[in-house]
Amino acid sequence: MEQKLKLDIFRFVKPVLPFYIFVIFINIVFVGLDMLSPQISMHIVDDVLIGKDTTHLDFFLFALLGIGVIRALLGYTREFCCDWAGSQIGMNVRKDFFTKIQTLSANFFDKMNSGELMSRLFDDGSNIWGLFTYIGMLLTEVLVHVSFIMFCMFRMNWRLAIIPSVSMVICAIIALTMEKHLGPVFEAIGQETQVLNNTAQENLNAVRTVKSFVREPFEIKKFSIHNAKYYSLNYKISRIFVRYHPLLVMFKCLVPIVIVITGGMFVMNDNLTLGELTAFVQYSMNIVWPMEMLGWLTSGFSQGKASIKRIDKIYNEIPQIVEKADALDRKCAEIKGSISYNHVCFNSETGTPILKDVSFSIDAGQTLGIMGATGSGKTTLVNLLKRMYDVSSGSITIDGIDIRDMSLKQLRRAVSIVMQDVFLFSETINGNVKLGEKDSLLEEAVKKAMEDSASNEFVSKMEDGEETVVGERGVGLSGGQKQRLTMARAMSRNAPIIVFDDSTSALDAETEKKIQHTLNEMTGMTKIIIAHRISSVKKADKIIVLEDGHIAEEGTHEELLARRGLYYETYVTQYGENNG
Repeated sequence: MEQKLKLDIFRFVKPVLPFYIFVIFINIVFVGLDMLSPQISMHIVDDVLIGKDTTHLDFFLFALLGIGVIRALLGYTREFCCDWAGSQIGMNVRKDFFTKIQTLSANFFDKMNSGELMSRLFDDGSNIWGLFTYIGMLLTEVLVHVSFIMFCMFRMNWRLAIIPSVSMVICAIIALTMEKHLGPVFEAIGQETQVLNNTAQENLNAVRTVKSFVREPFEIKKFSIHNAKYYSLNYKISRIFVRYHPLLVMFKCLVPIVIVITGGMFVMNDNLTLGELTAFVQYSMNIVWPMEMLGWLTSGFSQGKASIKRIDKIYNEIPQIVEKADALDRKCAEIKGSISYNHVCFNSETGTPILKDVSFSIDAGQTLGIMGATGSGKTTLVNLLKRMYDVSSGSITIDGIDIRDMSLKQLRRAVSIVMQDVFLFSETINGNVKLGEKDSLLEEAVKKAMEDSASNEFVSKMEDGEETVVGERGVGLSGGQKQRLTMARAMSRNAPIIVFDDSTSALDAETEKKIQHTLNEMTGMTKIIIAHRISSVKKADKIIVLEDGHIAEEGTHEELLARRGLYYETYVTQYGENNG
């Protein structure tokens, strides 16, 4: 059962709850000391200035000084504890959210762009951090502040205290109305931030393509449209503030004035001393501060609440690929590598058939070649083997065991793959080859994989060799060099099953020939080679040709040529009909 983010938030708060309790205690003392200052001012006016009694004047002055110093120390302690606790919550929320993203299946990423996830991870994470740091701290202080001031005011003169009480109720209504209008706008801003981030990220990742096709004006226009929407939403926030915040400021100015006028009448009628009026005015000035803060706190609270809603949508996503509680977890050395597809069907999220009743098998240590036109389902076969997706019907077995009965960790370590979509991290070459196995992969295995993939031919010429840091997505390397490094990454694992998904498409003929010779010499593992070139698969023990999601032809190179079907047509296209 998936947990709602609301429950997770309280789970994150629980470890630092003692700090928040301590902050509340400090706030009570902090505000309590602030309440003493008007009382001391009252005695200075009534006893010293009017009563001409200077006996306790020194005590009163030192008390005011002491209150100021203690409040400063308490304020520092309070902010430090609150910031530390809030930072812990923010850090753990981001970590847990990132972990949640990692658990989601490939189908989730098919419909969710990276810009949106980045926005939720960092922007929304920061808003939640703010909710539990300065916003939470100030909200607590406002509540304690108002409670103490109202108690002191009603204790001094309940009739005069009605004025700020009515003002506070009106301000609360204004703040709640403002929050009601701000909430939807902040949600819309969050969504537009995601679109804006994704637009910028997509453009920067494809900057070379943009420049090659002289697409800069179009990209600038597209970014400007979303930027204008973002500006419009922020302007809408400003309009809401302009509509409601001046009302809060108006009450901030009116309350002390009304209290001075009304209190002055009480003093003239001997219902209030001048010192009490002075203290009351100070209290009214203090209660104005929470009124002013209501607008700002409402805005911050709305942002935090909107961020929680957006992140909550991700938490409610249920992974499509899950492993059984009693899943088998064997070592790779125990897996032989025989593979069988049994009446496998696979449909897309929209229900479109991609694979239709696919059945074939391959013994451990053999080589399978897969050919077919673009979109025929070749890469889908591999994605199903690694359980990036689950079959819609049928089954896939390794050594006679349904892959759904195996642990995901065991399965994915047993199947090493050179992906069609080459990806290198901003890491050293050595780190990219050792990806995920930095502590366990031996240097000897890395060096052999570099030789087998012909990567050492260009790596050895680099100034720092294997410690050369490649740029984002392998910037600075050619397509063929990146492809060879990803081949080295797959070969270094010594997995019982290795898959090459169109892995030589960016290589020159000479390098491709060397790697094909290496692949033919590799023994002790099951190999699956997806390719468009006959030369890549012709020595395979079995070749299947896919067409529209089903197996159109199956056999060896010679058998398929003799059949004069799709495979033969491809051969003729690549080599010519009269080729020996």
